[in-house]
Amino acid sequence: MSIRQQKGLQIAQRGHVTRQGRLYIVPSQSGKGRYKVDPDKRQCTCPDYDFRREPCKHLFAVEHIIETTEKTTTTTTDAQGNTTTTETVKVKRQTYRQDWPNYNAAQTQEKRLFLYLLHQLCQGVGSPAQMNGRPRYDLEDMIFAMAYKVYSTVSGRRFSSDLKDAHGKGYLSALPSYNTIFRYFESETLTPYLQMLIEESALPLASIEQDFAIDSSGLSTGVYVRWNDAKWGNKTRAMFGDGRGFIVEKKDWLKIHITTGVKTNVVTAVEVTDAHASDSNYFKPLVDATAQNFTLRQVSADKAYSGSNNLKTVVDNHAMPYIPFKSNSTGKGGSELFRKMFHFYAYNQERFLSNYHKRSNVESTFHMIKSKFGNTLRSKTRTAQINEALCKVLCHNIVVLIQSMFELGLKPKFWQVGA
Repeated sequence: MSIRQQKGLQIAQRGHVTRQGRLYIVPSQSGKGRYKVDPDKRQCTCPDYDFRREPCKHLFAVEHIIETTEKTTTTTTDAQGNTTTTETVKVKRQTYRQDWPNYNAAQTQEKRLFLYLLHQLCQGVGSPAQMNGRPRYDLEDMIFAMAYKVYSTVSGRRFSSDLKDAHGKGYLSALPSYNTIFRYFESETLTPYLQMLIEESALPLASIEQDFAIDSSGLSTGVYVRWNDAKWGNKTRAMFGDGRGFIVEKKDWLKIHITTGVKTNVVTAVEVTDAHASDSNYFKPLVDATAQNFTLRQVSADKAYSGSNNLKTVVDNHAMPYIPFKSNSTGKGGSELFRKMFHFYAYNQERFLSNYHKRSNVESTFHMIKSKFGNTLRSKTRTAQINEALCKVLCHNIVVLIQSMFELGLKPKFWQVGA
């Protein structure tokens, strides 16, 4: 698929193409213009077609619409002999086959298996020795309780009955109160443990995942900030009709940067930062962390990660980077690797885009996390918010493992090195 075909597909999916007789009116992607497309003559009134005299993105958009529709023409004649012709257009949407038997089995047994796998994961944490003071809860128990609480998506008080059931089944050696769980969410000591468990939960898929995608997304919090200050760095005021001004406020948020496998959507590495952290700075740590446990073949990311250093990071890990270049890139400057990749990007568009399309799976991963475990963070302090975000990712990985158990026949085992 060429770049014009890809852009034409994007135009068609927006649904703003209209028909006038045998012609189609297609909006411009870059401005407010509209162009007339004649699909029979394969002509368009846009400057690109006028200059090249070859199919443009607007023509590809119309052809895609025609290919994905079914037309039914019905002719009726009334008592006076008047003939009416009605044309009905039915749009076909691309669908993907779902393995319903295995999907249903995974969904119906998910909670039972989630508790078992989470307990197995937490057994490798261990607890630091305590010399004096009041006896502490085991870290295995507290991390189990924190992750299970996030999985439940309910408040701490309503979660108490679920935790009591888990204690009765032997998954906890002691039963902490909901306030105790809240205090452990605020512990900086647990943050590296949660990151370790996320990496460990992805390891059973090491033989399955070879292609990876990187991106970031935000999780909103219950803390409000001045939105104009956050976005523009000033105190621009919006005005009421009577001239009385106010500061626009918006909920603060955290940003999670992840590497995800494009086949199962498992998260192999994660970093949690403040809302305005640069995405590109976290590319190398994410790739290097993934390369420690997985054999990399491809790494894809959007234009925000374009740069010589990021390309070199992927190549140094013996993988192929699929990162598109920004519109102002010419391929004349930068390192030799940057110039070679720009040449490949410019002259192998169809091959590049067919592989770069895998990047969309990272968007699916974020959708899975947010739709199942919520797109907001309940915690109020920054440390607790970071730990809560990591628990969401950990829960997502365990759910992915459960799905893989039924669809791929996976039998996950943890802490193989220490066994």
